[in-house]
Amino acid sequence: MTKYRAPKGTYDVLPPNSERWRQARNVFDVLSAEFGYDLILTPMFEDTDVFSRAVGTGTDVVEKQMYTFTDKGGRSVTLRPEMTASVVRAAIQAGGVQGRFKGAYWGEMFRYERPQKGRTRQFLQAGVEYLGSSSAEADCEVIEFGYRLLERLGVPNVEIRLNSIGDPQDRAAYRTAIREYLIDRFEDLSGDSKARVESNPMRVLDSRADQEVLANAPVPLDYLGESARDHFDQVRSGLDAIGLQYVIDDKLVRGLDYYTRTVWEYVPTRYDAAQSSVGGGGRYDGLFEVLGGKPTPAVGLAMGVDRILLASTSEDDGPVLDGFVIVAEEALRSSARILTSALRAEGLRIDMGDMQRSVKAQFKDADKRGARAAIVVGSEWADGDVTVKDLGTATQELLPAKEIKRWLQAR
Repeated sequence: MTKYRAPKGTYDVLPPNSERWRQARNVFDVLSAEFGYDLILTPMFEDTDVFSRAVGTGTDVVEKQMYTFTDKGGRSVTLRPEMTASVVRAAIQAGGVQGRFKGAYWGEMFRYERPQKGRTRQFLQAGVEYLGSSSAEADCEVIEFGYRLLERLGVPNVEIRLNSIGDPQDRAAYRTAIREYLIDRFEDLSGDSKARVESNPMRVLDSRADQEVLANAPVPLDYLGESARDHFDQVRSGLDAIGLQYVIDDKLVRGLDYYTRTVWEYVPTRYDAAQSSVGGGGRYDGLFEVLGGKPTPAVGLAMGVDRILLASTSEDDGPVLDGFVIVAEEALRSSARILTSALRAEGLRIDMGDMQRSVKAQFKDADKRGARAAIVVGSEWADGDVTVKDLGTATQELLPAKEIKRWLQAR
C-alpha cells in the first residue's frame, strides 16, 4: 500500500501544536487593527510577469525559486513567492491609491529552496503595506509594527538592522562603484557572486561566502543623495523618538529589486537557523510604475511566521478550551448538548464528547483537549445546577448553570 507524505519542503501542523499558529494569527489581527491596517486578500498565483518584473530578473527568487507553470489556457502563472507585488497589482487594478492605504495580509508563500531549519518551500508570511505616503513617519510606523509583533509573540533579543540604499540615481552610482570593486577581485568571488557582477552586483553584498572579499567594499550609504540622506536621518530620528533601538548595517540590501531608500531586518540574536532574520521590509516607491500604475510611494514589511514561532520562547498562553462538558448520566445527553451550545453562544470555548463513555474516560478527554475546567451534567441538573472542576487545581464546586460563564472567567 502506498504511503503518502507531505511534499519535500512542506509540513503539516496538527492539534495541539496548531494552537500556537492560531494564537499568532490572533495577535497579528489585533495588532493590525490597533495600527489601523485593514485586511488584504489576493490570489495565491499571479501572471508570472507580476513577480518577474516586480522582484527583478537578477534575483534568486526569480532565477531559481519561483514555482512557475503553464495553465490549461496556455498562460504562464506563478505561485506567489512574496506578497508585495500582488498587493500593488491589486491596488492598481482597483484604480490606484487615493490618499493613503494601509493593509495587512496573512498567507502562504512558495519558493523552491533547499529545505533547512527556518527555510521551507511553502511558508506562512504575515505583513503590512503602507501605500501612498513618502513620509519617514510611515517607515517608522511599519518598523515599529514588526518589532511590536515580535514582542507580543515572545521573541527575545531582537536587533533591528537598518540601512538605506538610496534613490534610483543613487543606486546607479553605487552600482558602478561596487561593480568596479568586484571586478578587481573577481577571481576571489564565489560562483554565484561571479554570475551577479554584471547583472546585479548589489546582491553580492548578501553573499555569506564572500564576506572576506567584501570587507572593504563601498557601501550604499556612501552614495546617498541629499534627499535620500535627509529621509534616512528622519527615519533614524523617528525611531529614536519612540525608543526603538537599531544598528546600522551598511551592507544590508535585502533580496528583492524593488526596494528604495529605507531597508531593514529583524534578527533575534539567540536564534540559530538557515536564515537568521525573522522578517524585514523596506520602501518601494517605484514599484507601482514598474507594474503599470501611477507613481505611488509605499513602504511595507513581511514577517516569517514559521521562523517567529521557532525563535519564540513563549509558553502556550493557556488552555485550548475554557471548559469540557461531561455527561454523568446518559439520559441527560440532550441537556448537556443544549448547555454546550448555549455556552458557545456566549463566546466560551466549549467542547463535549459525541458518544457514551464513562465519566473517567470523559475526564481524560477533557485533559487531552486542554480544557481549563470540566462541567459535569449529572443528577444535580434537575435543580438547574452543575458540578464544575478546575482541572489545574482539582478544586470543584456546585453552582447554578447560569453562573458557569462568570465562574470560568474568574479562573
